[in-house]
Amino acid sequence: MSVTSRYIARKIPLILSLGFGTALFVACENDLRDVEKLANIQQEENVNISKDVTVTYSDSAVVKAELTAPELREYPDSVGLYEFKKGTVIRFFDENGAESQRVKSDYATQRPKEGLTEFRGNVVITMANGSIIKTEELFFDEKKNIYYNTVPIVFDLKDGRGSFQATSFVSDTDFKKIDGQNMTGYYIPSNSQQFPMMGR
Repeated sequence: MSVTSRYIARKIPLILSLGFGTALFVACENDLRDVEKLANIQQEENVNISKDVTVTYSDSAVVKAELTAPELREYPDSVGLYEFKKGTVIRFFDENGAESQRVKSDYATQRPKEGLTEFRGNVVITMANGSIIKTEELFFDEKKNIYYNTVPIVFDLKDGRGSFQATSFVSDTDFKKIDGQNMTGYYIPSNSQQFPMMGR
């Protein structure tokens, strides 16, 4: 079944981080078996396809996040799989309606029942202060309320004040406490900015 729409009003349980009152995204890490399983699902299951998707998430009439994607694939016969084969952009907003964070990727999947989300391919996280994080994969664990990955990642601070590379990382959802593996790079401290990263 194919649906073309500018706005999808259905309730898709995309990452809502209750602890911080911030909408986040939920899907999972795919190893080779998961990829093969997904290919089989696509061949065997009914697929609901929505085009030009915009989903707005709000809490008490306050917009928390907005997701846009060229295409959303829903597999109703599976264990609740949502797939964004053509990429997605999620914008998060603070209590004043200002954009606080943006996550963009070439591909994403979501498994709400497992509380896990995976972003893959040119993953870019843009923070409100101008800092940028780049990697090829990013996972969100809703149960632990953390971001993490297992491949190299680059953190570029605003105004050229620092740049760090790590082979992997774990972080809270606001990126206020980042634990990077095998950290290298530089940081120019200032009175107004601190970089709360712990390297190992």
